[in-house]
Amino acid sequence: MAPGELPRKVASPTLTVLLCLGLCWGLWDQAQMGTLPKPSIWADPSPMVTKRSRVTIWCQASLQADNYYLYKDRLIVSLETLDTSRDSSNKAGFSITSMSSHNVGKYQCLYQIGEILSQPSDLLPLVMTGQHEAPSLSANPGPVVALGGNVSLSCSSSWPRGSYRLLKEREADAPQHLEWMFRRERGQGIFHVGPVNTSHAGTYRCYVSPQSYPDSWSHPSDPLHLQVTGVYKAPSLSAMPGSLVQSGDSLTLQCHSETGFDRFALTKDEELRAPQSLEGQPSPNFLLGSVSHTHGGQYRCYCEHKLSSTWSAPSAPLGVLITGGVSRSSPGPSSAGQSNTLSGQLHPESRDLRPRGDLPVLQLKQQLLLPVVTAQ
Repeated sequence: MAPGELPRKVASPTLTVLLCLGLCWGLWDQAQMGTLPKPSIWADPSPMVTKRSRVTIWCQASLQADNYYLYKDRLIVSLETLDTSRDSSNKAGFSITSMSSHNVGKYQCLYQIGEILSQPSDLLPLVMTGQHEAPSLSANPGPVVALGGNVSLSCSSSWPRGSYRLLKEREADAPQHLEWMFRRERGQGIFHVGPVNTSHAGTYRCYVSPQSYPDSWSHPSDPLHLQVTGVYKAPSLSAMPGSLVQSGDSLTLQCHSETGFDRFALTKDEELRAPQSLEGQPSPNFLLGSVSHTHGGQYRCYCEHKLSSTWSAPSAPLGVLITGGVSRSSPGPSSAGQSNTLSGQLHPESRDLRPRGDLPVLQLKQQLLLPVVTAQ
Protein backbone atom coordinates (compact mmCIF):
# COMPACT_ATOMS: atom_id res chain seq x y z
CA MET A 1 0.00 0.00 0.00
CA ALA A 2 1.39 3.38 -0.98
CA PRO A 3 1.69 6.07 1.68
CA GLY A 4 -1.61 7.90 2.05
CA GLU A 5 -3.57 5.31 0.07
CA LEU A 6 -6.79 4.02 1.61
CA PRO A 7 -7.27 0.25 1.81
CA ARG A 8 -9.88 -1.36 -0.40
CA LYS A 9 -13.11 -2.62 1.11
CA VAL A 10 -13.27 -6.30 1.92
CA ALA A 11 -16.29 -8.04 0.46
CA SER A 12 -15.74 -11.41 2.14
CA PRO A 13 -18.04 -12.28 5.08
CA THR A 14 -14.88 -12.91 7.11
CA LEU A 15 -13.37 -9.51 7.72
CA THR A 16 -9.64 -9.34 7.06
CA VAL A 17 -8.03 -6.80 9.33
CA LEU A 18 -4.67 -5.14 9.07
CA LEU A 19 -2.39 -5.58 12.10
CA CYS A 20 0.35 -2.98 11.95
CA LEU A 21 3.48 -3.77 13.95
CA GLY A 22 4.68 -0.22 14.16
CA LEU A 23 2.62 2.49 12.49
CA CYS A 24 1.27 2.38 8.94
CA TRP A 25 1.92 6.08 8.64
CA GLY A 26 -0.16 7.00 5.59
CA LEU A 27 -3.28 5.35 6.95
CA TRP A 28 -2.53 6.49 10.48
CA ASP A 29 -2.03 10.14 9.52
CA GLN A 30 -5.39 10.17 7.81
CA ALA A 31 -7.01 8.55 10.83
CA GLN A 32 -5.58 11.24 13.09
CA MET A 33 -7.56 13.77 11.05
CA GLY A 34 -10.62 11.50 10.78
CA THR A 35 -14.06 12.97 11.27
CA LEU A 36 -15.76 9.78 12.41
CA PRO A 37 -15.97 9.21 16.18
CA LYS A 38 -13.27 7.02 17.66
CA PRO A 39 -14.24 3.42 18.44
CA SER A 40 -14.04 1.75 21.83
CA ILE A 41 -11.53 -1.03 22.45
CA TRP A 42 -11.29 -3.71 25.13
CA ALA A 43 -9.90 -7.19 25.76
CA ASP A 44 -11.95 -10.25 26.65
CA PRO A 45 -11.64 -11.81 29.18
CA SER A 46 -8.98 -9.34 30.37
CA PRO A 47 -6.02 -7.26 29.13
CA MET A 48 -3.88 -9.19 31.65
CA VAL A 49 -3.30 -12.57 30.00
CA THR A 50 -1.38 -15.64 31.14
CA LYS A 51 1.03 -17.31 28.74
CA ARG A 52 -0.57 -19.49 26.02
CA SER A 53 -4.07 -18.29 26.96
CA ARG A 54 -6.59 -16.99 24.46
CA VAL A 55 -7.66 -13.36 24.36
CA THR A 56 -9.90 -11.41 22.00
CA ILE A 57 -9.49 -7.69 21.35
CA TRP A 58 -12.82 -6.09 20.49
CA CYS A 59 -13.26 -2.88 18.47
CA GLN A 60 -16.69 -1.30 18.50
CA ALA A 61 -17.84 1.61 16.34
CA SER A 62 -20.84 3.84 16.89
CA LEU A 63 -21.90 3.19 13.28
CA GLN A 64 -21.88 0.23 10.92
CA ALA A 65 -18.34 0.01 9.51
CA ASP A 66 -16.92 -1.53 6.33
CA ASN A 67 -13.44 -2.30 7.65
CA TYR A 68 -11.63 -2.40 10.98
CA TYR A 69 -7.90 -1.91 11.56
CA LEU A 70 -5.83 -2.92 14.58
CA TYR A 71 -2.52 -1.27 15.44
CA LYS A 72 0.19 -2.55 17.76
CA ASP A 73 2.82 -0.04 18.68
CA ARG A 74 6.12 -1.83 18.04
CA LEU A 75 9.41 -0.83 16.44
CA ILE A 76 9.42 -3.67 13.88
CA VAL A 77 7.56 -2.52 10.77
CA SER A 78 5.80 -5.47 9.17
CA LEU A 79 2.25 -6.42 8.20
CA GLU A 80 0.18 -9.43 9.14
CA THR A 81 -3.44 -10.35 8.48
CA LEU A 82 -5.91 -11.69 10.98
CA ASP A 83 -9.26 -13.31 10.31
CA THR A 84 -11.72 -11.60 12.59
CA SER A 85 -15.33 -12.15 13.54
CA ARG A 86 -18.29 -9.82 13.84
CA ASP A 87 -21.12 -10.56 16.22
CA SER A 88 -22.96 -7.36 15.33
CA SER A 89 -22.96 -4.74 12.61
CA ASN A 90 -20.71 -2.40 14.52
CA LYS A 91 -18.22 -4.64 16.35
CA ALA A 92 -15.26 -6.80 15.32
CA GLY A 93 -13.08 -9.14 17.34
CA PHE A 94 -9.38 -9.90 16.91
CA SER A 95 -8.38 -13.21 18.50
CA ILE A 96 -4.95 -14.14 19.85
CA THR A 97 -5.21 -17.90 20.28
CA SER A 98 -2.00 -18.41 22.29
CA MET A 99 -0.60 -15.45 24.22
CA SER A 100 3.17 -14.96 24.00
CA SER A 101 5.67 -12.17 24.59
CA HIS A 102 5.29 -11.31 20.89
CA ASN A 103 1.71 -10.16 21.57
CA VAL A 104 2.29 -7.79 24.49
CA GLY A 105 2.14 -4.07 23.82
CA LYS A 106 -0.27 -1.19 23.39
CA TYR A 107 -3.11 -1.64 20.92
CA GLN A 108 -5.40 0.79 19.13
CA CYS A 109 -8.05 0.28 16.50
CA LEU A 110 -9.97 2.33 13.96
CA TYR A 111 -12.69 1.70 11.40
CA GLN A 112 -13.53 2.78 7.88
CA ILE A 113 -16.87 3.73 6.31
CA GLY A 114 -16.59 4.21 2.58
CA GLU A 115 -13.47 6.26 2.04
CA ILE A 116 -13.56 7.86 5.49
CA LEU A 117 -11.48 6.69 8.46
CA SER A 118 -12.39 7.14 12.10
CA GLN A 119 -10.15 8.61 14.75
CA PRO A 120 -8.04 5.97 16.53
CA SER A 121 -9.34 4.41 19.74
CA ASP A 122 -7.81 4.91 23.14
CA LEU A 123 -4.74 2.82 23.97
CA LEU A 124 -5.27 -0.72 25.26
CA PRO A 125 -2.19 -2.12 27.03
CA LEU A 126 -1.98 -5.93 26.71
CA VAL A 127 0.35 -7.60 29.22
CA MET A 128 1.35 -11.17 30.02
CA THR A 129 1.10 -12.24 33.67
CA GLY A 130 2.47 -15.15 35.66
CA GLN A 131 6.06 -14.67 34.49
CA HIS A 132 7.68 -14.00 37.88
CA GLU A 133 7.26 -14.80 41.55
CA ALA A 134 4.25 -13.17 43.18
CA PRO A 135 4.84 -10.12 45.39
CA SER A 136 3.19 -9.66 48.78
CA LEU A 137 0.62 -7.00 49.57
CA SER A 138 0.00 -5.52 53.02
CA ALA A 139 -1.80 -2.55 54.57
CA ASN A 140 -0.46 -0.08 57.13
CA PRO A 141 -1.76 0.49 59.77
CA GLY A 142 -4.23 -2.26 58.77
CA PRO A 143 -6.86 -3.32 56.23
CA VAL A 144 -9.76 -2.01 58.35
CA VAL A 145 -9.94 1.76 57.93
CA ALA A 146 -12.37 4.32 59.32
CA LEU A 147 -14.22 6.52 56.84
CA GLY A 148 -12.06 9.57 56.13
CA GLY A 149 -8.88 7.88 57.36
CA ASN A 150 -5.69 7.03 55.50
CA VAL A 151 -3.99 3.76 54.66
CA SER A 152 -0.85 2.75 52.77
CA LEU A 153 -0.82 -0.40 50.62
CA SER A 154 2.67 -1.86 50.32
CA CYS A 155 3.63 -4.21 47.47
CA SER A 156 6.92 -5.99 48.19
CA SER A 157 8.98 -8.16 45.86
CA SER A 158 12.34 -9.90 45.70
CA TRP A 159 13.08 -7.87 42.56
CA PRO A 160 15.26 -4.94 43.67
CA ARG A 161 14.22 -2.86 40.66
CA GLY A 162 10.93 -2.89 38.84
CA SER A 163 7.48 -1.37 38.48
CA TYR A 164 4.49 -2.06 40.71
CA ARG A 165 0.83 -2.07 39.75
CA LEU A 166 -2.12 -2.08 42.11
CA LEU A 167 -5.46 -3.41 40.91
CA LYS A 168 -8.88 -3.42 42.52
CA GLU A 169 -11.10 -6.33 41.56
CA ARG A 170 -14.09 -5.60 39.34
CA GLU A 171 -12.80 -2.12 38.50
CA ALA A 172 -12.76 -0.95 34.88
CA ASP A 173 -10.04 1.62 35.50
CA ALA A 174 -6.47 1.00 34.40
CA PRO A 175 -4.13 -0.37 37.09
CA GLN A 176 -2.49 2.16 39.35
CA HIS A 177 1.20 2.34 38.54
CA LEU A 178 4.17 2.94 40.82
CA GLU A 179 7.84 3.03 39.95
CA TRP A 180 10.27 1.03 42.03
CA MET A 181 11.75 2.09 45.32
CA PHE A 182 14.53 0.25 47.11
CA ARG A 183 14.18 -1.02 50.68
CA ARG A 184 17.16 -3.02 51.91
CA GLU A 185 17.42 -6.04 49.60
CA ARG A 186 13.85 -6.02 48.41
CA GLY A 187 11.84 -3.79 46.15
CA GLN A 188 8.79 -2.13 47.64
CA GLY A 189 6.09 0.02 46.12
CA ILE A 190 3.84 2.00 48.47
CA PHE A 191 0.43 3.30 47.40
CA HIS A 192 -1.08 5.95 49.66
CA VAL A 193 -4.88 5.86 49.82
CA GLY A 194 -7.01 8.51 51.44
CA PRO A 195 -9.03 10.15 52.67
CA VAL A 196 -10.80 6.79 52.43
CA ASN A 197 -14.41 6.62 51.19
CA THR A 198 -16.78 3.81 50.25
CA SER A 199 -15.33 3.44 46.75
CA HIS A 200 -12.00 2.31 48.24
CA ALA A 201 -13.58 -0.73 49.93
CA GLY A 202 -12.93 -4.00 48.12
CA THR A 203 -10.32 -6.55 47.16
CA TYR A 204 -6.86 -5.57 45.91
CA ARG A 205 -3.94 -7.40 44.31
CA CYS A 206 -0.59 -6.13 43.12
CA TYR A 207 1.85 -7.14 40.40
CA VAL A 208 5.52 -6.40 39.75
CA SER A 209 7.43 -6.33 36.47
CA PRO A 210 11.21 -6.13 35.97
CA GLN A 211 12.60 -2.84 34.79
CA SER A 212 13.84 -4.44 31.56
CA TYR A 213 10.51 -6.19 30.75
CA PRO A 214 7.69 -3.80 31.69
CA ASP A 215 4.99 -5.85 29.88
CA SER A 216 5.99 -9.11 31.60
CA TRP A 217 4.13 -9.16 34.91
CA SER A 218 4.46 -11.42 37.92
CA HIS A 219 1.85 -13.72 39.36
CA PRO A 220 -0.68 -11.69 41.37
CA SER A 221 -0.21 -11.20 45.09
CA ASP A 222 -2.62 -12.80 47.50
CA PRO A 223 -5.79 -10.73 47.78
CA LEU A 224 -6.02 -7.96 50.36
CA HIS A 225 -9.54 -7.03 51.51
CA LEU A 226 -9.84 -3.35 52.41
CA GLN A 227 -12.79 -2.72 54.73
CA VAL A 228 -14.20 0.72 55.54
CA THR A 229 -15.98 1.37 58.83
CA GLY A 230 -18.13 4.29 59.95
CA VAL A 231 -20.31 4.26 56.83
CA TYR A 232 -23.54 3.42 58.70
CA LYS A 233 -25.00 4.26 62.09
CA ALA A 234 -23.41 2.44 65.03
CA PRO A 235 -25.31 -0.52 66.49
CA SER A 236 -25.58 -1.26 70.20
CA LEU A 237 -24.17 -4.29 72.02
CA SER A 238 -25.68 -6.08 75.01
CA ALA A 239 -24.93 -9.21 77.02
CA MET A 240 -27.25 -12.04 78.07
CA PRO A 241 -27.70 -12.74 80.91
CA GLY A 242 -25.45 -9.78 81.74
CA SER A 243 -21.94 -8.39 81.51
CA LEU A 244 -20.97 -9.71 84.97
CA VAL A 245 -20.66 -13.47 84.53
CA GLN A 246 -19.55 -16.33 86.78
CA SER A 247 -16.73 -18.42 85.32
CA GLY A 248 -18.21 -21.52 83.66
CA ASP A 249 -21.56 -19.88 82.88
CA SER A 250 -22.77 -19.27 79.33
CA LEU A 251 -22.69 -15.82 77.75
CA THR A 252 -24.29 -14.49 74.56
CA LEU A 253 -23.51 -11.05 73.12
CA GLN A 254 -26.19 -9.46 70.95
CA CYS A 255 -25.60 -6.78 68.31
CA HIS A 256 -28.70 -4.59 67.90
CA SER A 257 -29.01 -2.61 64.67
CA GLU A 258 -31.56 -1.01 62.42
CA THR A 259 -33.04 -3.12 59.64
CA GLY A 260 -31.21 -3.82 56.42
CA PHE A 261 -28.02 -5.44 57.73
CA ASP A 262 -27.20 -9.05 56.97
CA ARG A 263 -23.67 -9.45 58.37
CA PHE A 264 -22.40 -8.85 61.89
CA ALA A 265 -18.91 -8.90 63.37
CA LEU A 266 -17.72 -8.91 66.98
CA THR A 267 -14.30 -7.69 68.09
CA LYS A 268 -12.49 -7.88 71.41
CA ASP A 269 -9.72 -5.41 72.15
CA GLU A 270 -8.61 -4.10 75.51
CA GLU A 271 -7.23 -0.90 74.00
CA LEU A 272 -10.09 -0.49 71.48
CA ARG A 273 -7.80 -0.21 68.48
CA ALA A 274 -9.00 -0.75 64.93
CA PRO A 275 -9.45 -4.48 64.25
CA GLN A 276 -7.16 -6.24 61.79
CA SER A 277 -10.13 -7.80 60.02
CA LEU A 278 -13.91 -8.04 60.27
CA GLU A 279 -15.20 -11.55 59.65
CA GLY A 280 -18.96 -11.30 59.61
CA GLN A 281 -21.67 -13.84 60.29
CA PRO A 282 -25.38 -13.80 59.37
CA SER A 283 -26.64 -13.76 62.97
CA PRO A 284 -26.45 -10.75 65.32
CA ASN A 285 -26.10 -13.19 68.27
CA PHE A 286 -22.63 -14.31 69.38
CA LEU A 287 -22.65 -17.35 71.66
CA LEU A 288 -19.42 -17.36 73.64
CA GLY A 289 -20.37 -20.58 75.45
CA SER A 290 -18.93 -21.52 78.83
CA VAL A 291 -16.74 -18.55 79.74
CA SER A 292 -13.43 -18.31 81.58
CA HIS A 293 -11.35 -15.35 82.70
CA THR A 294 -9.92 -15.05 79.14
CA HIS A 295 -13.34 -13.90 77.95
CA GLY A 296 -13.15 -10.78 80.09
CA GLY A 297 -12.49 -7.54 78.19
CA GLN A 298 -13.97 -4.87 76.00
CA TYR A 299 -16.20 -5.88 73.09
CA ARG A 300 -17.63 -3.98 70.14
CA CYS A 301 -19.77 -5.03 67.18
CA TYR A 302 -20.17 -3.87 63.58
CA CYS A 303 -22.84 -4.34 60.89
CA GLU A 304 -22.39 -4.82 57.14
CA HIS A 305 -24.79 -4.67 54.23
CA LYS A 306 -24.65 -7.35 51.47
CA LEU A 307 -20.92 -8.19 51.61
CA SER A 308 -20.05 -4.66 50.48
CA SER A 309 -16.87 -4.38 52.62
CA THR A 310 -18.44 -1.22 54.08
CA TRP A 311 -19.33 -1.44 57.75
CA SER A 312 -21.11 0.58 60.40
CA ALA A 313 -19.36 2.60 63.03
CA PRO A 314 -18.43 0.42 66.01
CA SER A 315 -20.87 0.06 68.85
CA ALA A 316 -20.02 1.60 72.19
CA PRO A 317 -17.63 -0.73 74.04
CA LEU A 318 -19.19 -3.31 76.32
CA GLY A 319 -17.07 -4.43 79.26
CA VAL A 320 -17.42 -8.08 80.32
CA LEU A 321 -16.29 -9.11 83.82
CA ILE A 322 -15.72 -12.76 84.73
CA THR A 323 -15.94 -13.69 88.41
CA GLY A 324 -14.61 -16.80 90.12
CA GLY A 325 -12.31 -19.32 88.45
CA VAL A 326 -8.69 -18.32 87.90
CA SER A 327 -9.11 -14.58 88.01
CA ARG A 328 -11.43 -12.14 89.77
CA SER A 329 -9.76 -9.09 88.28
CA SER A 330 -10.99 -6.57 85.78
CA PRO A 331 -11.36 -7.49 82.12
CA GLY A 332 -8.41 -9.52 80.83
CA PRO A 333 -6.29 -8.36 77.93
CA SER A 334 -6.62 -9.82 74.47
CA SER A 335 -3.86 -12.04 73.12
CA ALA A 336 -0.65 -10.11 72.52
CA GLY A 337 -2.58 -6.85 72.74
CA GLN A 338 -4.07 -7.45 69.30
CA SER A 339 -7.60 -6.90 68.15
CA ASN A 340 -9.53 -10.10 67.58
CA THR A 341 -12.59 -10.68 65.46
CA LEU A 342 -14.83 -13.24 67.08
CA SER A 343 -17.31 -15.52 65.41
CA GLY A 344 -20.38 -16.87 67.12
CA GLN A 345 -23.35 -19.10 66.56
CA LEU A 346 -27.04 -18.39 66.61
CA HIS A 347 -28.41 -18.98 70.11
CA PRO A 348 -31.41 -21.29 69.71
CA GLU A 349 -33.38 -19.53 72.46
CA SER A 350 -32.48 -15.92 71.64
CA ARG A 351 -35.26 -13.40 71.32
CA ASP A 352 -36.45 -11.83 68.08
CA LEU A 353 -34.08 -8.88 67.78
CA ARG A 354 -35.38 -7.48 64.54
CA PRO A 355 -35.17 -3.70 65.08
CA ARG A 356 -37.34 -1.13 63.42
CA GLY A 357 -36.65 1.94 61.34
CA ASP A 358 -34.77 2.79 58.17
CA LEU A 359 -31.02 2.93 57.98
CA PRO A 360 -29.45 6.27 57.02
CA VAL A 361 -26.72 5.40 54.53
CA LEU A 362 -23.99 7.84 53.65
CA GLN A 363 -24.02 8.25 49.87
CA LEU A 364 -20.47 9.10 48.85
CA LYS A 365 -19.89 9.90 45.17
CA GLN A 366 -16.14 10.42 45.22
CA GLN A 367 -14.28 8.21 42.78
CA LEU A 368 -11.42 5.83 43.54
CA LEU A 369 -8.20 7.82 43.27
CA LEU A 370 -4.95 6.09 44.15
CA PRO A 371 -2.14 8.59 43.66
CA VAL A 372 1.05 7.53 41.93
CA VAL A 373 4.03 7.75 44.27
CA THR A 374 7.53 8.11 42.92
CA ALA A 375 10.56 6.60 44.60
CA GLN A 376 12.76 8.91 46.56
